[in-house]
Amino acid sequence: MASIYQEIVIEAGAQEVWAVIGEFATGPSRMAPGFVEDTRLDGECRVVTFADGVKVRERPVTVDHDARRLVYSVISGSVTPEHDNAVMQVFEEGERSRLVWTRDVLPDALAEPMADAMEHGLKVIKQTLDAL
Repeated sequence: MASIYQEIVIEAGAQEVWAVIGEFATGPSRMAPGFVEDTRLDGECRVVTFADGVKVRERPVTVDHDARRLVYSVISGSVTPEHDNAVMQVFEEGERSRLVWTRDVLPDALAEPMADAMEHGLKVIKQTLDAL
């Protein structure tokens, strides 16, 4: 199983960043406008539509407000891996914060395109959340 690890430093405090990241229902649209076109709830899951037309259904696994940690799995969509589990966690860095995004995915061949998409998404997330 391939693991992807990426992180960024955000110029806003951890509480402000978590208020966006930790909101499972709307977080993607709020943190990455333009990269994410739409996020809507469907039962307990969210359906995320990306700017490139990819649409995925994500199930929440854990939303831990104390640890500022969100875990979710992609369970269906236009890209459906055998396994896709992701974690976004926000850490306090003084007046700034650090966002760590990890993902475990099968098949391994999906790791490179997913890592590229995550890198692009993090650039948008940083630009958006730096302005908080």
